[in-house]
Amino acid sequence: MRKRSKQLEPIAIVHPHAAGLDIGSREIWVCVPPDREGETVQMFGTFTPDLNRLADWLISQHVDTVAMESTGVYWIPVFELLEARGLRVNLVNGRHLKNVPGRKSDVQDCQWIQKLHALGLLTGSFRPDGEMCALRAYLRHRADLLKHRASHILHMQKALQQMNIQLAQVLSDITGDTGMAIVRAILGGERDGLKLAQLRDRRCKSSEATIAQALTGTWKDEYLFVLQQSLALYDFYTGQVAACDAQIQRQYAAMKPRWDLADPGSRPPTRAPQKRRKNAPAFDVRSDIIRLTGVDVAAVAGIGPSLAQTILSEIGTDMTPWPTHRHFTSWLGLAPHNDISGGRVLRSRTLPTHNRAGQAFRQAAASVSRSPSAFGAYYRRKRAHGGPMFAQAATAHKIARTVYHLLKYRVQYVEMGADTYAQKQRERDIITLRKKAAKLGFKLVAPESLQATPGVLPGGDITASFSPA
Repeated sequence: MRKRSKQLEPIAIVHPHAAGLDIGSREIWVCVPPDREGETVQMFGTFTPDLNRLADWLISQHVDTVAMESTGVYWIPVFELLEARGLRVNLVNGRHLKNVPGRKSDVQDCQWIQKLHALGLLTGSFRPDGEMCALRAYLRHRADLLKHRASHILHMQKALQQMNIQLAQVLSDITGDTGMAIVRAILGGERDGLKLAQLRDRRCKSSEATIAQALTGTWKDEYLFVLQQSLALYDFYTGQVAACDAQIQRQYAAMKPRWDLADPGSRPPTRAPQKRRKNAPAFDVRSDIIRLTGVDVAAVAGIGPSLAQTILSEIGTDMTPWPTHRHFTSWLGLAPHNDISGGRVLRSRTLPTHNRAGQAFRQAAASVSRSPSAFGAYYRRKRAHGGPMFAQAATAHKIARTVYHLLKYRVQYVEMGADTYAQKQRERDIITLRKKAAKLGFKLVAPESLQATPGVLPGGDITASFSPA
């Protein structure tokens, strides 16, 4: 008797009206479902009239969803225009679009994207709403301005060093009040080290005599010219950062609160004043964050106002795109990826990613390494287990779960403290030891209840009895 062969179910079409786009700098190749009339693959230019013709053609072909690859920044105008025309646009990671082996062309790429999207095999990348995207654009531009300004600080330090002006040895930061006053006086023509040292701020730790000794150099014209140009560029970028801060403040003012004001018990928390950092915005970012979200994300250990606004601009304020904190940390690139074969975990590590929010959480984890907070105690405990990189990823994972919980349930952050964390960890360790002892046939008892009987091992707070459990 012949066995019946088990038939495989065909892959169902999930999106019957899907289109695929392959975007380049000069042309866009578009593919619609093969059951449409006429040519199903067309090429369009990248000018705005061409994009409008592209949207009109897709609508005429009864397309309701589109998938495109995230290629540089070329996709942004196409994404925004198609989304404004009412189409559901899915931005797909390029690594998820690996083509089958064979010849590669733009026509084949758009057909492959359309086929995968129609079968429901593509997952769209997360993108915040319009207001958050605008805020994110301002903050990313501000970060670029600070990065460009930092290079000119290095140029000033190099010019001073070439003149043997050892200002960096007596000042922790030459862009502080004392350093900027001395540099501007030097460019103003002052060469006397004693007079330059008198510009010392009272908070400076180095004495005037030490600073005067460091300000004796060669004063060569070519290096003074470099110093002057670098200072001018530093001042220019500082002005641009201030203008960017003003625009960010206007963006915050235009945004409405994203939490239910009528929700009982969800009042914005009172905030304690914090010391302003050097590159922090010129306005009160923390108040705007509390007004928008209803929670003080900046109060989380390791996350200040600047890092809080960076995180919120990348992840938004709505946590519904991630059903659980596991989905959230996986998207951030902070969840461990396990290679499993034969039921065994061969390797466990976090995958490389360029997620800006994940990098911000890692930065927050690095800043709590010596803090007396619960996250600091957790970092030091994990560092003893697996080293600093392992501790940074684990602590960033924990901070990300905390932020997810705050934004999803609109609860306020309460700092536990390192001592409380150590006590709770000790209780968990005791429970684990009791379970392990019971499994091996032993019982753990407190030292004060032990009798001086043979067969008892002394060992600190908890000792092991050899009597059967």
